Amino acid sequence: MRDFAHAPLTSHWTFIMTGLRFAIVGCGRMGRHHSERLLADGRGTVVALQDSVLEMTVGLQRELWPEAKTCHSFDELLTLDNIDAAILCTPTAGHFHQATRCLDRGWHLLCEKPLASNRDQIVELIARSEVARSRGQAFSLGYQRRHTAVYKTLRREVLSGKWGRVRAVVSHNVEHWQPTIGGTWRDDPQQNPGGFITDAGSHKLDSIFYVTGLAPLEAFARSQHWGSNVEIVSSVSALLTDDVTATIDFIGHAQYLGEDFHVHCERADLMLRHGELWIGREGTQTRLAVDEPESTPVTSLLDSILNGAKEVSPPSAALSVYDLTQAILASGKTKLPVVVSK
Repeated sequence: MRDFAHAPLTSHWTFIMTGLRFAIVGCGRMGRHHSERLLADGRGTVVALQDSVLEMTVGLQRELWPEAKTCHSFDELLTLDNIDAAILCTPTAGHFHQATRCLDRGWHLLCEKPLASNRDQIVELIARSEVARSRGQAFSLGYQRRHTAVYKTLRREVLSGKWGRVRAVVSHNVEHWQPTIGGTWRDDPQQNPGGFITDAGSHKLDSIFYVTGLAPLEAFARSQHWGSNVEIVSSVSALLTDDVTATIDFIGHAQYLGEDFHVHCERADLMLRHGELWIGREGTQTRLAVDEPESTPVTSLLDSILNGAKEVSPPSAALSVYDLTQAILASGKTKLPVVVSK
């Protein structure tokens, strides 16, 4: 592994007195989303903005961060000495370079998913995150469902063991996604290989591993482009550890945003249906109370930095998602089962 720079970190007391100072890299939909979460949390402020399209940078500055500096390039952003943390909301192809440079500057980091373009880059970023953590830097990945009350409650119930071992998983995911991607990087297979599966679908794959603690072994998939340059629809039959089957579908040209996620255990069926948690036992179905606290990737990052909280979505979470995604894409092309690479 390569050597890493050792930049000094801003003191905890500076954070308390001034608030954490953020840079937003990528000022589109997700840059705005995380900006709004920062404003709602109140413990941080954005001091710098950068996007490859200057109009996007200026627009976000004008609407949400009028005091922030607008940078014309990522290299210009790196020269600033008043930044404590960065949020990367750029296309996947740029994540590895941008994340390594931010870490080498000593900044805390929240990186949108997918973490990187290939497995070697993911493995190196995981190693860098461990070095960063030893220096007091937080590095989180933007898998949003890990921070929601309903998924945290579902995970707690599944991993408690009181319902017995997991026997099967079903994940149904639909979104009005295809009409939003025309002319953007999301419809470019070089920047978004895998289309809906890689982009929005990666959250759904991570949810399976987060909730069950299992890992992928094999996948058989059928995928369709439906007139786009990238995959829009995929139907997947997967095998997980402990001989657990997973039936997963991604419908990227649906008319609404929704998901159903069922974890079938020995003594209960735990079911997430349109945001509500249900439990099935002995022929009956009843609502299950959602009693874990609600959070966001931004709030969780701030909790890690300021309070020493454990990272909810560490970079290591990216590996199982990447491995299963690659097996799904390969199977979709060959029409054959594909063993997950390790």
